[in-house]
Amino acid sequence: MRIGNIDIWPNVILAPMAGITAHPFRVICKRHGAGLVVTELISSHAIHYKNQKTFGMFDWTDEERPAFCQLFGGDPATMAEAARVVVEQGCDGVDINMGCWVPKVAKTGAGAALLKDLCQAEKVVRAVVEAVPEVPVTVKVRTGWSQGDVTAIRFAKAAEEAGVKAVTVHARFASQGFTGTADWSIIGEVKAAVSKIPVIGNGDIETPQDARRMLDETGCDAVMVGRAAMGNPWLLQRIALYLETGVDSPEPTVEERVAVAREHARLQVAQMGEHIGVRELRGLLGHYFKGVPGAPRIREALTKANTLADIESILDGVGYPLLTTSPPCPLS
Repeated sequence: MRIGNIDIWPNVILAPMAGITAHPFRVICKRHGAGLVVTELISSHAIHYKNQKTFGMFDWTDEERPAFCQLFGGDPATMAEAARVVVEQGCDGVDINMGCWVPKVAKTGAGAALLKDLCQAEKVVRAVVEAVPEVPVTVKVRTGWSQGDVTAIRFAKAAEEAGVKAVTVHARFASQGFTGTADWSIIGEVKAAVSKIPVIGNGDIETPQDARRMLDETGCDAVMVGRAAMGNPWLLQRIALYLETGVDSPEPTVEERVAVAREHARLQVAQMGEHIGVRELRGLLGHYFKGVPGAPRIREALTKANTLADIESILDGVGYPLLTTSPPCPLS
């Protein structure tokens, strides 16, 4: 798949996720087969007001490339300004968030709320495309704002005309949040409606077989994996292998889970410092042990961790044997 002048391979993309897709996890996912990674959503208004915490989110590195930066905002001029800033900081492309339904974003007229006003949505897109002609601009949308009002198809046509280089469709309405089942037929309708740009499908991809089925049923050009990749970067390379060869590789072993969780922790602390890094890791690392015997005990211990050494000790205790007879947690 080609987005603008950038080749994406494999055609498996890590979805932008708030609080999740910071540099450490993006690097891990890139090492595990992601063809493209995208930052967590970043506020255009925060960039405009030069918020230093927001500027700290410009954390992409050469190892992640191509790396796109996702921006949100409802004002065309502010979005254009923010796009210029992040491109100057070295991102390879700009993704416009028109899918976030969370009230603190939507109530400002940003995110999925733009799907209620397609004229304004098109103005935002055109402003960003014109601001950064040197890089590709993409857009991520929901099916529409509320059930029964499908806007993704009309918007995709307008976005293509405005110069967007790819559209990602999360096949749920904003009003659904993450509930219900994604209706992949909408992805197929968007694909049929645009002819010059790739369409990326998103929603309910939890296995390599799901990815193959989405591509076959919708004709989309790539798949985007979100929540299912949390604590499971192996899913990305398993999907890539399955799409390429039909081989369904095994789930990661407990030892592999521990090793990558440890790698994630060290990367996070190296970037953010121990105090902030460990605090954020308390909720992130537990995902690596989903479905593993003893996972509740591990997650509980992680919530009490205060230092990287605490986390290392907890991970050292995993697998004694099958996580059922490990030595007492040093934090208990």
